[in-house]
Amino acid sequence: MIFLKDKLNTYADELSHGQKQWLEIGMLLIQDPDLLMLDEPVAGMSVSERAKTAELLNRIIKNRSVLVIEHDMKFVEDIAHKVTVLHQGQILSEGTMEKVKNDPKVVEVYLGH
Repeated sequence: MIFLKDKLNTYADELSHGQKQWLEIGMLLIQDPDLLMLDEPVAGMSVSERAKTAELLNRIIKNRSVLVIEHDMKFVEDIAHKVTVLHQGQILSEGTMEKVKNDPKVVEVYLGH
């Protein structure tokens, strides 16, 4: 499930950064949590690793809730069903990715005038 089947005899310190992230996600999944919380899971990953991580998370969300804190909006678009944008500790906007991207408050705060 976490794309590491061919790495069964590989030490964790020999894995790529993305593979280490998948291993960490796998270690969380083995505990069968109802809620999985991930903080910037694709930071430092290659484009192909980001795509595979989106694929993995889209499988994971079928059986549990997943909360992802992420700044890569392309990745968020690939996985999110509901998006919440925070600014200075307050909810600035919430809803679908399309709604949030087009919210004038989000545009003003994050993209400027």
